[in-house]
Amino acid sequence: MQVFQQYINGVFEDGSKTFESFDPSTSQSWARMPAATAADVNRAVEAAHNAFLDPTWANMSATQRGKLLVRLAELITANTPWLAELETRDTGKIIRETSSQIGYVAEYYRYFGGLADKLHGAHLPIDKPDMDVTLRREPIGVVAAIVPWNSQLFLSAVKLGPAIAAGCTVVLKASEEGPAPLLAFAKLVHEAGFPAGVVNVITGFGDDCGKTLTSHPLVSRIAFTGGPETAQHIVRNSANNLAATSLELGGKSPVVVFDDVNVDSVANSIVAGIFAASGQSCVAGSRLIVQRAIKDELLRKLAEKATQIQIGNPHDMQTEMGPLATTRQLAHIQQVVEESISQGATLVCGGKRHPTLVDGNYYLPTILDCPHKDIASIRKELFGPVLSVIAFDTEAEAIALANDSAYGLASGVFTANLTRGHRMTRAIRAGIVWVNTYRAVSPIVPFGGYGMSGLGREGGSESILDYTRTKSVWIRTSDDPIPDPFVMR
Repeated sequence: MQVFQQYINGVFEDGSKTFESFDPSTSQSWARMPAATAADVNRAVEAAHNAFLDPTWANMSATQRGKLLVRLAELITANTPWLAELETRDTGKIIRETSSQIGYVAEYYRYFGGLADKLHGAHLPIDKPDMDVTLRREPIGVVAAIVPWNSQLFLSAVKLGPAIAAGCTVVLKASEEGPAPLLAFAKLVHEAGFPAGVVNVITGFGDDCGKTLTSHPLVSRIAFTGGPETAQHIVRNSANNLAATSLELGGKSPVVVFDDVNVDSVANSIVAGIFAASGQSCVAGSRLIVQRAIKDELLRKLAEKATQIQIGNPHDMQTEMGPLATTRQLAHIQQVVEESISQGATLVCGGKRHPTLVDGNYYLPTILDCPHKDIASIRKELFGPVLSVIAFDTEAEAIALANDSAYGLASGVFTANLTRGHRMTRAIRAGIVWVNTYRAVSPIVPFGGYGMSGLGREGGSESILDYTRTKSVWIRTSDDPIPDPFVMR
């Protein structure tokens, strides 16, 4: 049984309360985690607030902050195998994915490290001849960064990176489901040399942890990734501190396929888009909207590929799909798939737990052929390896189906017709539109959603601005005495 600690004010400490974490591939308890109490959260926020005001951090040059982020990137690169193993153990995400993704996370810290001293204000051509006016960009303050268990090191990087580059301090809350990688990541923060209190890492439950953090009067900014229901609680909590808030939420991403494509190539992209990470990704391409002329052929190829996916031990580099992270998620997917079939969907493949891997949360890659858009699996986010397929005849119909969702995070379009591809990028209401590719990411490119997929953007050069406030500085340049305002002239 491994024991993990929380990290507050530069000190690793045991939690006064703890909980067990379970390996999704075996359902066995393997680690004990600290559950932050309200008192722990208060200490973490106060530590971040004090560090924000301390000259050690407040007077540190932007270039030096950038060097700290680059140093952190170097440590992530050196420790990728260790972090990847922890994430695989605690979340069930396969080792070939965690290794690749965590290795690339370092690039985000390098990017934001380089951006730290590129943030600048402006000199305004004011309409008053005896005034000089400049704008300063100053850090917003203490940031509450809250991430889910899936892709947690990446989702932390797009919050922690710009926050630190801007000069903020951070309380990073890991999900209580699979927090091991982020609690371990705190050791790299410590080794990189960040001043005490600048970055704090905790995890915990409900009102004690989450509500206390997001409603805390010393928190000036909340950056959250998770589900819409939790986001609504956070928005209500933020009424207590009027913290600026960004929300990166769920998705029900459409992938539109026209009949002029290379079907084999598209099938590979669709399989990667929905079955990678066992479908546990907010940008998973879970709605396949395919032109009727090629629907049967594409479905046949997808079923062949889905049934050949190698499912098993997530620590094995040969494994292509691992377990779901929680038994709760497994039960939710089973319920929605059964509901969808009762509504008229045809089960093409999968639709049940793995027949032999009975100890873990394994669910077979599943494809549902849906006769209409009001099938449960088309409307609800499942966060699992379930692809819902629906046919269309015209481009206008494809657009209507793609946009018929409360969500709007990501989307994909596959077509050989370049002009049609351009039309589709304008028509689809989503924060990301991939054309003839899917799930490509880069620290240079922002991402975020429409509708119930949230508000705000993460990544890219402009994201650092969301961690700053603008200060207007007026300087009178005239040497003449200021006239008496009460003397008539």
